[in-house]
Amino acid sequence: MTRAESIAAGLASVRHRIAEAARAAGRPVDSVRLVAVSKRMPTADIDAALAAGQVDFGENYAQELRDKRAARAAEDPAGGARPAWHFIGPLQTNKVKYVAGNVALIHSVDSAALLDEIDRREGEQACLIQVNLAGEAQKRGVAPAALPALLDHVASLAHVRCLGLMLIPPLAAPAANRPLFAALRALRDQQAAIARPRVDLRELSMGMSDDFEVAIAEGATLVRVGTAIFGSRPPAAAVSPGA
Repeated sequence: MTRAESIAAGLASVRHRIAEAARAAGRPVDSVRLVAVSKRMPTADIDAALAAGQVDFGENYAQELRDKRAARAAEDPAGGARPAWHFIGPLQTNKVKYVAGNVALIHSVDSAALLDEIDRREGEQACLIQVNLAGEAQKRGVAPAALPALLDHVASLAHVRCLGLMLIPPLAAPAANRPLFAALRALRDQQAAIARPRVDLRELSMGMSDDFEVAIAEGATLVRVGTAIFGSRPPAAAVSPGA
């Protein structure tokens, strides 16, 4: 099996699992969108996934995203299939210039300072607010109690639109994280009942390779899956975008 065939098979398997999980939850299959996490994977892998019908791709590192966008533009000047990029990793204010305006959705916004920096860029940028429900000190994300004020801040901006919430749960068995997925959905529903300009909380980005079925059962609309599609990632220093 070639690398491209392996990626296509991984995508087919993940799509089948998503469809089964959605049906089991009594939800339409198209209510869940797959974001293929392509961080540290070469652009050839992205091209293989595109050829297999995948559209949405998630990147964790701002400069890697910049380099992959440039590499694909150089390789495909005629304008073939284009990825819809998602930025899903921690974002520093000094790296916003590589991301804002260049992605369909930023999943990992967690501060007013980051919102302000995104808002300084031209053009509207959609984002999600990352919530740290487990209170893990090593992870980014706004505390649940601070979420209303951050959504109020979005409402005061000119170029940012918040479409929902995002969660990175602890490394644990899927069943152990199910209460966190349910809690994010409840928090989303609570805040969605409050009308704010530029805030439309319809998305829940939660669930990865090991637990996306449980996340779908609890309302995920975006699942971020990498390993189940591309396999294990190489070390960061071993990959160049066009390798």
